Amino acid sequence: MNTTHPPVLVVGAGPVGLVAALTLLQNGIPVRIIDKDPNPHIGQRGPGIWPRTLELFNFLNVPEINNLAKLPPLVRSYRPGTLEPLKDSPLAPHTEPTPAIPFHTLKMIGQQLLDVVMRNHLKKFSCSVEMGTELRSFEQSDEGVTVVLAKNSMIEIIDTQWMIGADGAKGIVRKQLGLNFLGETRDDVRVVTGDICLKGVGLDRVHLHRFVNPGELFMILRPTDEIAEDGWQFSIFGSELDLTKVAQIEELVFEMIASLVPTEVTFNKLVWASEFRTNIRMVNKFSEGRVFVAGDAAHVHSPFGGQGLNSGLQDVFNLGWKLALVEKGLADKSLLETYNAERLPVISEMLEMTTSILNQTITIRDMPIRRGTILFMLGINCRFSNIILDEFAIPRRPINAYGALDEGHLEAGDRAPDAPNMLQVGGGDSAMKTLFGLYRPWYHTVLVFVPNLADAALILGALEACDKRVVRTIVVLPSSAPVTPVASPADLVLVDQESYAYSAYLVEANQMKVFVIRPDGVIGAVVRGAEGVKKYLSKIFLEV
Repeated sequence: MNTTHPPVLVVGAGPVGLVAALTLLQNGIPVRIIDKDPNPHIGQRGPGIWPRTLELFNFLNVPEINNLAKLPPLVRSYRPGTLEPLKDSPLAPHTEPTPAIPFHTLKMIGQQLLDVVMRNHLKKFSCSVEMGTELRSFEQSDEGVTVVLAKNSMIEIIDTQWMIGADGAKGIVRKQLGLNFLGETRDDVRVVTGDICLKGVGLDRVHLHRFVNPGELFMILRPTDEIAEDGWQFSIFGSELDLTKVAQIEELVFEMIASLVPTEVTFNKLVWASEFRTNIRMVNKFSEGRVFVAGDAAHVHSPFGGQGLNSGLQDVFNLGWKLALVEKGLADKSLLETYNAERLPVISEMLEMTTSILNQTITIRDMPIRRGTILFMLGINCRFSNIILDEFAIPRRPINAYGALDEGHLEAGDRAPDAPNMLQVGGGDSAMKTLFGLYRPWYHTVLVFVPNLADAALILGALEACDKRVVRTIVVLPSSAPVTPVASPADLVLVDQESYAYSAYLVEANQMKVFVIRPDGVIGAVVRGAEGVKKYLSKIFLEV
């Protein structure tokens, strides 16, 4: 007999699976999350977290990621065969924080530590990862998914409503779904990457060190105390060597690093190492029926650009709120089709960009390539989505889904900006708010910009019937508005004391403009009033 379990099974407990689980749990959807490995994953792996993903963790109320992550060190290059510095280069462009963009730069945190943080948040919902539990097979119907699991040589058959495959590029979910994994395997660059404990004479722990030999190898060494006080993440790049063999033998790793670092090196231990062959691939679609793929299970690419992990996390953040509404019976199943429609163009363009960075790196054998702020991912949008509504947008040529941020232009489908120092009318001790502190992944936020509270009466009255659990209303008044407490059906009334919100959302002080912010921090609608809000909500909910 089959056992019925939580409505969503997440396969794979790396960062993508963990974010998928937490997003659903915060939406009130029970989750079971499994991983075939008997122990949690070790290693720094892809440590770069870009600003758009730091915003994601902020919305999930996981501040530890930003707090624990470190700023990236400067990359120091040397004259070949010496420790004489040639130049120091930034790993990412330098930008200052602004009211609209509080998370303004690349930060670095190893995936091992990130996983620990996320698992602790899952525990708050009495959810733990089931290690050593392998997905063997599954079958789906219109009613659900029947799954065969194996643990300690025991077979378990369960019924679930939905399944998310976050089980990596070699995982079973995508393969059994029969999805195409379109793309290529590049043999012109191979990588051995891992974590190691070593000390080198004259090798400081302030820089990310880059070494090149006269042949075809180059290496980067990044110090990180997450491993140990003498811990480093290393990556060795080449095309001819048998890197598979090197990755499996500690002594060969030591020998290769010693040959590339022109100083006396004392090795302590190799913590973890793996060969990485550059695959540039993506699925033809992100779901089939009740089963979804995300992260490396859906797309893999060059490590140059550091977009893979970030894109995977954004995959499941896009999916999570939609799946929750459908599971709750508040939205039609067709809403889930927008997961594929909104993510496929983004990933396709991302692959083109990271492949371009790869080609440049191979050509000039240099790292890092000077890269623009497009990698911050703040310009990613879904303006083309059929659940987006904008009553102000002027039709123009299509914009790239993976575009650069243009703060002088804002429309539905774009990232919602932040705004600090918002004074809550009648807010008491906690009167000061930020918009990012109010956006959360389990409800839509209707931002009503009006010259005075009376002008909001019509739209607030129209929204009173909305389910407060999934739709919340905030009135935003200009800085000239009085702060005297007044009864209002809005969940919050804010005075934009320093006009940060009016500036970021491009609203005039005497103008009425309404923004509906989706649970994933995307602007779902920009409309003139109550009818526009209802029209947008009818695209999402079964009943408005």
